[in-house]
Amino acid sequence: MSGAKKVVVALGGNALEDKSLPPTAASQRIVARRTAQQLAQLVTAGYELAVVHGNGPQVGRILLAGETAAPVTPPMPFDVCGAMSQGYIGYHLQQALTDALRALGRDIPVVTLITQMVVDPADPAFQNPTKPIGPFYTREEAQSLAKERGYTVREDSGRGWRRVVPSPRPQRIVEIGTIRTLWDTTVSIACGGGGVPVVEREDGTLEGIAAVIDKDLAACRLAMEMDADVLMILTEVPAVAIGFGTPQQKDLHQVTPEQLEEYARQGEFGAGSMLPKVQAAVEFVRSAPNRTALITSLDQGLEALSGGVGTQVRQAGGHGG
Repeated sequence: MSGAKKVVVALGGNALEDKSLPPTAASQRIVARRTAQQLAQLVTAGYELAVVHGNGPQVGRILLAGETAAPVTPPMPFDVCGAMSQGYIGYHLQQALTDALRALGRDIPVVTLITQMVVDPADPAFQNPTKPIGPFYTREEAQSLAKERGYTVREDSGRGWRRVVPSPRPQRIVEIGTIRTLWDTTVSIACGGGGVPVVEREDGTLEGIAAVIDKDLAACRLAMEMDADVLMILTEVPAVAIGFGTPQQKDLHQVTPEQLEEYARQGEFGAGSMLPKVQAAVEFVRSAPNRTALITSLDQGLEALSGGVGTQVRQAGGHGG
């Protein structure tokens, strides 16, 4: 695999869940296999991959299960729930991608890393929770949960109400050395759910903290630390759009970081949906010359790498793609 173009793929929620299926482990396994078919195409086309996935619905259900069982067994701490979600989502993706690669005649190892992400305990996000986790609720259901359980709840981009938790910026990937060691021979599934958030004590030891790191920003951090060529953010829509959901909706195809930032200032991107993807794309492209960020749907990933579809973010005059 050495010498191929390096791509870090960030998988959105549609890569792990199908809204037409019940939210069970069995249905997630089905969707993971669909996702793996698309990822395997990228590998067989000659790209080197690392995969980052979200965990919002899954970690929310782990938390709810723990709270429901609280009279029998104490709920797990938030950081432990994040690690649990990394394990079982990674297991499904690892198994499915290994099978998909073998079906295409490629015997490439796939491994899931329980990944820790150092955050700043003074990050202002801890005073302003914004990251949605768990299922969608009606306004009445959300207000009841806020009263009964002390949740912070917010409306999520017109799709319903969800619980929100702090989302500090990722600072450092603890296991980055291991990912570098594996890169040339192995597809790594890393920084799942943004990584398990940890803070570093004065003596250098680590301690988990209650938060969820945005997986797109975590993928950006991984892509920068691995000196990747491309950050590919796969989501539910084929491209970033302005005027989304209106008769004036317009998809963006070739765009600069400055143009995206201006659209963001105009309020074009939802804080719980497209905005973090745009922020991650801008940060990655600006981090070094000739880097490209792609935002598109899962089924168009391979075509987007050749510049045919999706939103391609590059510095003006850059050579990415």
